[in-house]
Amino acid sequence: MRSPPAMLNHPSELVTALRRSLGMRWSFDSEGDRLCIRYQARGTSYRPPRRLIGWQEMLGILASTFAEHGIPQVPPLPLRWNRETDFTISAVQALDPYLKQRLPYSYRQGYLPQPVIRFTGKRDNSGQLADGFLTAFVNVSCVLPVRDLSEHAQILDTWLTVLSRLGLHARHLEIHGATIPWQRGEVKGITLCLTHGGLEIGDIVLLWNASSPWLMATDLGSGLERLRWAITRMAWPLVVHGSLTERADPAVLDSIRAATLIVANGIQPSDRGPGSALKRLTRSIPAASAALGLSVAVRSAHAYWSLTSPPQLPWPDVCQVLERELASPGTTGLAV
Repeated sequence: MRSPPAMLNHPSELVTALRRSLGMRWSFDSEGDRLCIRYQARGTSYRPPRRLIGWQEMLGILASTFAEHGIPQVPPLPLRWNRETDFTISAVQALDPYLKQRLPYSYRQGYLPQPVIRFTGKRDNSGQLADGFLTAFVNVSCVLPVRDLSEHAQILDTWLTVLSRLGLHARHLEIHGATIPWQRGEVKGITLCLTHGGLEIGDIVLLWNASSPWLMATDLGSGLERLRWAITRMAWPLVVHGSLTERADPAVLDSIRAATLIVANGIQPSDRGPGSALKRLTRSIPAASAALGLSVAVRSAHAYWSLTSPPQLPWPDVCQVLERELASPGTTGLAV
């Protein structure tokens, strides 16, 4: 552990560090505690590329660009978290020992494409998940302890390079947020959001321990699916589920997709813990959707999750677990 400095003023030092890192090509506008950073040579409206970028290609660009800037890819956290949450809900949980317990280590440090489960996605008035939100997704992140604010700003500059190589160029980007710190438990932070052509694509958060503010870290995050949505500007269900959107309700496909991730990670249906969440997901799959089996949707989801997290079970076994659960008494899926 380093000795504490005499005084720290994270908000003002952060803006100074960002100005130095991003340079004269970016304009900094502030009003009260609100900050907005835009590229000076802002361009015309964004036009998606004609060629559709694939998941594997995106992951390759992300990993190689971070590696070029000295940030290696690290393996994902286990999906079964069983600490403050049943599941891993964000890559930033890798920093818990360092930021919360003030220990000299974290679970992961680097570029982390992390499959996560979240049941808190934004929903519309009918209760359906809004565009841009999923129960399960890949949290594309860079989680790193930093020694000073300049390192944090440099990670943002690296992210701008990553986005450019994906086709999301600076002239369509905006970085904005409040510079007044928030606090949750032992951790304080300043969050700046990134939008591309008006679509929110992620954020970068400066984090520090509330009682030891020299213990700082960066949490840069987006969703792999949301990035592809920003690149292609296709309809959200088509981005995520592809041609399966023509065969089933996106809400049902979302449940199958999340359930596939859970079972592929070795979690079985149960009455408590992660297994109970799996049971809830299977109950949301109607009999009409499950009557002929789930193999096509499960195989598609399993292939996607395999890109970032080696599965513990092959897709036929995952399918068997889900269909067995759907056939059990009390579910709305397959008849016994």
